[in-house]
Order: sequence, then structure tokens, then C-alpha cells
Amino acid sequence: MDAGQLHTLAGDAGSQDPLVALRAVARMRRELDRHEAAAVRRARNAGASWQLIALCLGVTKQAVHKRYGRA
Repeated sequence: MDAGQLHTLAGDAGSQDPLVALRAVARMRRELDRHEAAAVRRARNAGASWQLIALCLGVTKQAVHKRYGRA
């Protein structure tokens, strides 16, 4: 999804129609989760620590490792 599509979804999230807004929010959440996972992978591949990644995401090191660490 490109920036234009995300911008459109953000506009739809502010819709007066609550069903349109909910669909847009749900789709944005899925896209943002996908982008976050890819950014975490890139950061780890570049040598970033779990602590630094957690700091950037505003969560604990344990939370980010639990979500993105290898099982």
C-alpha cells in the first residue's frame, strides 16, 4: 500500500459514517502492523538491539521481543 492509499484511508477513518470509519481503521491497523514488522526486521538486520527498537516503539524490550523475536 502506498502513501496515497494510506492518506485516503486516514480520511475515511474520519468519516461521519461509522461503518466506513471502522473499516478504514481496521485496514489501517493491518497495514501499519505489516509496516511495523518489516521495519523491525530491517532494524534487527542492521544490528539494532531489542532495547533500541522497543524505545522507538514506546514499549518494553520484553514486549517487542515477544512479538517479533524468533519462536
